[in-house]
Amino acid sequence: LLITFPAASQMFLWEKMRLPIGATFCILTLHFGQWMNRVFNFYYWAWFPVNFTTPGLMIPSAIFLDVMLMMTGSYMFTALFGGMGWSLLFYPSNWVWLAPFHLAAKHPSGPLMS
Repeated sequence: LLITFPAASQMFLWEKMRLPIGATFCILTLHFGQWMNRVFNFYYWAWFPVNFTTPGLMIPSAIFLDVMLMMTGSYMFTALFGGMGWSLLFYPSNWVWLAPFHLAAKHPSGPLMS
């Protein structure tokens, strides 16, 4: 479901204005909406730590999808190769913000636990 809205906005911007930035624009607005949801609903309203509600980073995947449309100009090849690149880039692009959670934690009792 996550790739359908960027693909639809990409098709609209490509057909009407020949701009290959539809997926990136859609993901940036989606990230802004998710940020507002997490800050206002989780942090201000429920006092829940925001770092436990971090959304997945999808901007590199959206850029790859837009680049595939710009290079091929075909919706079929963009769907095949861009969709595959979308899924393959999702996990590695999240390594940046997941790295602090993969470190060992020192507990007050003394031993180093990981």
